Amino acid sequence: MQQFAMHVDGKDRLSSSGDWFETEDPFRGEPWAKIARGTADDVDAAVTAAHHAFTRGDWGSLTPTARGRVLSRVADGIAANVDLLAELEVRDNGKLLAEMRGQVAYLPEWLRYYGGLADKVEGTVIPLDKPGYFTFTRREPLGVVAIITPWNSPLMLLMWKLAPALATGCTVVIKPSEFTSASTIQLVKVMEEAGLPPGVVNVVTGFGAEVGSPLIDHPLVRKVGFTGSDRTGRHIGAQAARQLKRSTLELGGKSPNIVFDDADLDAAVNGVVSGIFAATGQSCIAGSRLLVQSSVHDEVVRRIVDMSRTARMGDPMDPGTQVGPVTTRPQYQKVLDYIDVAIEEGATVAVGGRPADRPECGNGWFVEPTIFTGVDNSMRIAQEEVFGPVLAVIPFEDEQEAIRIANDSRFGLGAGVWTSDISRAFRMSEQIQAGTVWVNVYRAVSFMAPFGGVKDSGIGRENGISAIDEYLETKTVWINTGAPTADPFVMR
Repeated sequence: MQQFAMHVDGKDRLSSSGDWFETEDPFRGEPWAKIARGTADDVDAAVTAAHHAFTRGDWGSLTPTARGRVLSRVADGIAANVDLLAELEVRDNGKLLAEMRGQVAYLPEWLRYYGGLADKVEGTVIPLDKPGYFTFTRREPLGVVAIITPWNSPLMLLMWKLAPALATGCTVVIKPSEFTSASTIQLVKVMEEAGLPPGVVNVVTGFGAEVGSPLIDHPLVRKVGFTGSDRTGRHIGAQAARQLKRSTLELGGKSPNIVFDDADLDAAVNGVVSGIFAATGQSCIAGSRLLVQSSVHDEVVRRIVDMSRTARMGDPMDPGTQVGPVTTRPQYQKVLDYIDVAIEEGATVAVGGRPADRPECGNGWFVEPTIFTGVDNSMRIAQEEVFGPVLAVIPFEDEQEAIRIANDSRFGLGAGVWTSDISRAFRMSEQIQAGTVWVNVYRAVSFMAPFGGVKDSGIGRENGISAIDEYLETKTVWINTGAPTADPFVMR
């Protein structure tokens, strides 16, 4: 049984209460490590360390160019520790090693990209209509940022927030999910070994009420970045707003993957299957609603059912495994409950629909890849985020019906369109209500491309140049260069 302490001001920190909690291996269905159970006192120590690093430490005195160089060195340090970080991630969340290794290997690119932007944050000179004044703007870092991360892709979704925050000069306190804390603690240690000053990034571990809430409420925290469910996001956003703190909220989705009859069906079927089953459905952008034009509905369903039946389930560390376990015990039960709800509502199980009873799955929390047909978009299985390997198939007749069904959702994170008609591709991308629309591809992301949702899928944008603005304050400076004396009681 391994133990992971918190990491504050460059040092391991045990909980002020002395308590620990266990984290479980989803493949083996048993605890594998103990994590320090943080308290409000630990939060205060972490935020104080971050504030000190921002106001008086080495980090706050660096020029933007020097800050960018630090991020470049940190990127190299992460690149040298990909295997260590990826294996910790798999042990904690049960996703496939190939997927987690790919994500971790890509993390340095965020730091290099934002490190390159660090000294390109510029203000503007304003050509005023008032003579005798020189007026300009400065873009300044907000200060201490709280980052609260989920359990499905902890390091990647952390880096989407961490890299732009550091590039602007902010400092950070991270509260990872209590289900997947180990890889985040190790990542911060790797970053400091590569040259990040102590106190710039801190990690407090534990539960929402004991750590998350005090972190959001702390008076020195100026912004909250969160990825997770829309229910929790509403709570966090409201809590931050009561103190007039900014928040970036990347929340849930019920993303439509739309297949037209003129699509390359081989590519579309592969995109549909990977869009929902490759991450065991545990992705905010999972293509969990499949909208298929009626003329090819039966053909597409037959193909995805055949592929699902032969999916290799088992140890996520095994390179031959295609579908891993559900990450947490509560989520496993939630997925099974949603399957029961779909059956009660009249949907038809085309494949799957039960726990995976296979020797290679051992004692893990596995659910068979599940496909429902006969789904109406009003059903809960089509409207609520399951966050598991469950696909709801809905037929449509024409383009306008596809748009209507796609937009008939309180979510709007992502959408896929499969067609050979380029005009249709542009029309669909314009009319679908989503933060990202993929055409003839699905689940592609980049540090260069903004990402975020509309409607209940969130507020703000991550990635790309847009993310820099989320961590900056604009200050306007007026300098009197010789304006004539004016009546002090009259604003000119």
